[in-house]
Amino acid sequence: MKVKYLISLLAVLFVGTQLLLAGTITGKVSGAGAGTVIWVDDPAAKAEPPAKPFVMDQKGMLFVPHVLVVPVGSTVDFLNSDSVQHNVFWKGKTGHNLGTWPKGEKRSFKFDSPGVVSLFCNVHPEMSAYIIVASTSHYATTDANGEYTIQNVADGAHTVSVWHEGMKQQSKQVTVAGAIKADFTLGK
Repeated sequence: MKVKYLISLLAVLFVGTQLLLAGTITGKVSGAGAGTVIWVDDPAAKAEPPAKPFVMDQKGMLFVPHVLVVPVGSTVDFLNSDSVQHNVFWKGKTGHNLGTWPKGEKRSFKFDSPGVVSLFCNVHPEMSAYIIVASTSHYATTDANGEYTIQNVADGAHTVSVWHEGMKQQSKQVTVAGAIKADFTLGK
């Protein structure tokens, strides 16, 4: 009985210590507006993909949402809600073509590599969207004022990266020790 109590106490102390050593990154991204994606690159942290897949729908001849952020290892279900056939493909070193399928069907894909994935439909070339595959579960999107908050980031040195469609991606080194601020100004 004493051993179980001691193990439980040690586990609670360990978790409590980890929470105390976690900080918050807040900031503002200027020059881009709402929907800018910010993430923390942390080689020591593991991404925690949810058990339930993310969904990228094809609806009204658009990809919905236009920008989707997922942690590495996440599965995305590509759904076709339109009455016409659609396709999903992307180029690059992790390029893939999921094929073409009718309304009500879906295709799934697990994203194992971090980066920006530009999606297209080869049936409707005007359709495009983005999936940002973050290396950790520490990411956010900006609100209408360009502001963001990322919580529970381990104290220490990190790289914070920011992306917005049509803008140059930026990164900066930060040292998290409690609450810090990291602002960005994006340009084309």
